[in-house]
Amino acid sequence: MAPTELGDYLRSRRALVRPETAGLVSTGTRRVPGLRREEVALLAGLSADYYIRLEQGRERSPSAQVLDALGTALRLDDDGRAHLFRLAGLAPRPARPAVAERVDPGLLRLMEARPTTPALVYNRAYDVLAANSIARALFSGFTFSGNLMLLLFLDPRARDFYVDWETVAANSVAGFRLGHGASPGDPRVRAVLTELLEHSPEFRDLWSRHDARGKALDTKLVQHSDVGPLTLTMKTFDVRSAPGQELVVYDAEPGSRSAEGLLLLGTVAATAAREA
Repeated sequence: MAPTELGDYLRSRRALVRPETAGLVSTGTRRVPGLRREEVALLAGLSADYYIRLEQGRERSPSAQVLDALGTALRLDDDGRAHLFRLAGLAPRPARPAVAERVDPGLLRLMEARPTTPALVYNRAYDVLAANSIARALFSGFTFSGNLMLLLFLDPRARDFYVDWETVAANSVAGFRLGHGASPGDPRVRAVLTELLEHSPEFRDLWSRHDARGKALDTKLVQHSDVGPLTLTMKTFDVRSAPGQELVVYDAEPGSRSAEGLLLLGTVAATAAREA
């Protein structure tokens, strides 16, 4: 029987756990990174045969208790546990698998009321559904600006824009996988995934790691063609009125060079809006 995505995820997670971190004594030559299958089974209180069947796809219906034990053994965070349960079919799926496209008008007004704070809303496919004027100025010039994943991996200017491109790429793929796990049947998510797998070797490599985690607070270093280097704090919020949508807000330390850059970028955006 062919391996399942659940098996692939378990295999990728145990490769990240060092035996000493898990309280195990490492003996002999280790032919695999991280934990051996037998060690995961021991830590989770399972038989080695049962765990091997899970990884190989010969067992596809683990209980919630088994998944809890595996989550602890593999030292998964909350996002990792949620992804594990989804892959096993035990987490609730959205009632409507299609990602929501309409952004609440009240949220749009709130975004536009902050002319020096870039803000945008995207869905599980990372399609940008709405952006205020300064956010459009921040991401101006990109061919794939309508989708943040395509921008990041398929637009060559992304590597100049994101100073820490490798870190941004790894975090973005982990977030995209979390959304894919929550809505694997969504046609737009599948379309973006297919395009990235076909055209980006870097994405294929990161996707094969099976990392799955959401975003809450992050710092991004960008090099903007108009205002120079910016150090931005990125905060991400779930849009409760539209499951699957996320609001992203960028900010800078008050009084910093980056805050001055955002003020200048806001002036550029306002001027462009008046001339349009």
